[in-house]
Amino acid sequence: MKLQDFLDRKPLYYDKIDLDRMPQAYISVKKHLDIGRTVHIVGTNGKGSTGRMLAWLLRSRNLNVGHYTSPHILRFNERIWINGEDISDKDLQKAHEKLQMWLSESDAESLSYFEYTTLLALVAFEGLDIIVLEAGLGGEFDATSVVDRELSVITPIGFDHQVFLGKTIEEISSTKLRSMAKRVLISHQPYEEVFSVARSVASERGSELFFTEELLDDGMKRKVEKICSSRGWPHFFSQNAMTAVAAFQLLFGEVADPAPFEQIVIRGRFEKISKNVILDVGHNPLGARVIADALDLNRPVLVYNALADKDVEEVLSILSPHVSRLELIKIDTARAMDPEKIFAAAQKVGLPTGEFNGVKENEKYLVFGSFAVVEAFLKRYET
Repeated sequence: MKLQDFLDRKPLYYDKIDLDRMPQAYISVKKHLDIGRTVHIVGTNGKGSTGRMLAWLLRSRNLNVGHYTSPHILRFNERIWINGEDISDKDLQKAHEKLQMWLSESDAESLSYFEYTTLLALVAFEGLDIIVLEAGLGGEFDATSVVDRELSVITPIGFDHQVFLGKTIEEISSTKLRSMAKRVLISHQPYEEVFSVARSVASERGSELFFTEELLDDGMKRKVEKICSSRGWPHFFSQNAMTAVAAFQLLFGEVADPAPFEQIVIRGRFEKISKNVILDVGHNPLGARVIADALDLNRPVLVYNALADKDVEEVLSILSPHVSRLELIKIDTARAMDPEKIFAAAQKVGLPTGEFNGVKENEKYLVFGSFAVVEAFLKRYET
């Protein structure tokens, strides 16, 4: 069976997750795998950009590198990056066929979409020198946490997926940080509680903590900031870049050359696709805050939609002073929020609303609100 046909049979979302299923399946697959050194990226925001920046730094050292990220924007292949390119359809199918041979039929059928695709990525990464695995929404019980990892990189932690992770920063942080390896790099954090939870979990686990702010000297920080500024990237991107440089330093005991940042493209992360359109897959309050800080004084039109579990009122209250109005774009998912709820939240924070009917040359646009929103926009914009 072709991979896409197989994946189409699996639901993308689950109300409850079987925590034993993935570890058991991994045992069946592990004996067949030759996995290189592994870096695990865990957090709420910044995982994708930090992971991709680190992958490019590793690639610049002439290593064979894999990066697993999720979700994708337009094509599933975007999730599995090898040596600078998304995996080909042919290689994806080969990995799928191998995995089908190694798993029992019952395991293959019972695994969730994300669990199966995580194993698929590991098969595709066979023989590489080093891989960067991005966790999904979780940490301790995330599908990616079954792999032995050399280094954990903790990107900013904030509020999201509270149904699964907990209602407070302490609970969310604990769930994510309990995935930590023996060596842990903590990036810039918007909540001080994350640091205290990290120290507590590290003490329990016997893990060693490192901090981006402490590892890099002022000269390297200025160098990274200069490159990021030349790319037109916002401040939070330079923080993610610094974390990637610090991770490289921990892995190899040497200072990284941040020159690769001058060339890389990271889709959907404050990505300027034209002179008047910025795309960002942020979808939670933490993402909204860093985007609000990055916007200039020319208030763009907010092209927006959201999934039903998101705190739309909080997101819009953060963005409303920085955008001119909200234009709702339709997204193709059963989990989309009722549009009337979005309009009601916008009205509550004083934000004018309407339907998205295309890009006008004389206006600026911020397309924000998850991968589904960016996907829907690009399908209309690029056709």
